[in-house]
Amino acid sequence: MPAELSDLADAMRRGDLIPYLGPGALASVVDAESGAAMPADSDSLILAMNKGRPMSKRLMWEFPRAAMDVELKRGRSAVTRFLDSTYGQRRWTRAPVHDWLAELAPQYVIDINRDTQLQDSYADRPHTLIRGIARIGGTDYRFRIHAYDGDRYQEIEQDQVDTSLPILFKPLGSPRPDATYIASDADFVDYLTELMGGFGLPGFLKEYRVGCQYLFLGLRLTRDTERMVLSDVIYAAGEPAGWALIPEPTEKERRYCEKKTIQLVEADIDDLLAADGFSANEGASDDAAAASAEVGC
Repeated sequence: MPAELSDLADAMRRGDLIPYLGPGALASVVDAESGAAMPADSDSLILAMNKGRPMSKRLMWEFPRAAMDVELKRGRSAVTRFLDSTYGQRRWTRAPVHDWLAELAPQYVIDINRDTQLQDSYADRPHTLIRGIARIGGTDYRFRIHAYDGDRYQEIEQDQVDTSLPILFKPLGSPRPDATYIASDADFVDYLTELMGGFGLPGFLKEYRVGCQYLFLGLRLTRDTERMVLSDVIYAAGEPAGWALIPEPTEKERRYCEKKTIQLVEADIDDLLAADGFSANEGASDDAAAASAEVGC
């Protein structure tokens, strides 16, 4: 079983692990014009949403709680506008891990961030995009599916999906091809309820994930909301469920990983890329993309 960083990198290149990206995957990303860091983790998102000012201690605890407060005072559209302007209207530098993934082109990637860098990594090849939705009528499901043909997205039903194409799963949404987000407490209550009930994932993905193993990158496991999303998304994982790169893990993280049979690796994304000998300047490899096209779990 993989134990060292080089072993994990090799397993990724073979397609044996599914990458699961958290906010730390975007830690080095900055605004191309101002140099300001991209808000991705809970604290930075709250500060950015409140124009750089801290909110009350109760609201600073987690972004969904702060977003709920904004929604109650200014409407749900205010939160959507903030996320659109942050992730859809600003130009950001690339995260090295996304350049790495562009080279590897995994068959299935889970990304709980709301930006578009993962989609950009697959912009030169057809793929299937699945995004979470919440508090919407007319459907029992809590996801939308778009097929990308190499040029544009088109919304499709789950029985129309070409399962041979790479799958990009962004549970918390993105601004492209149109805005949909899971952000506030009310969004998460609805989304997680239906995710636990089996309506948050298309049927083909629930079948595909059985026995899979994951590599958790840039994800701290101290917040309950992110842990609940993870628990339901990786349901029916293999043994162990995967490996989490967490520098200086807390006792709470250690206990959670033990409970979920996730192996802790006290390292960070940069350490993994260095162990793989990856240089972000190399760019994506067409050969690597073609080789991974039929790889399963």
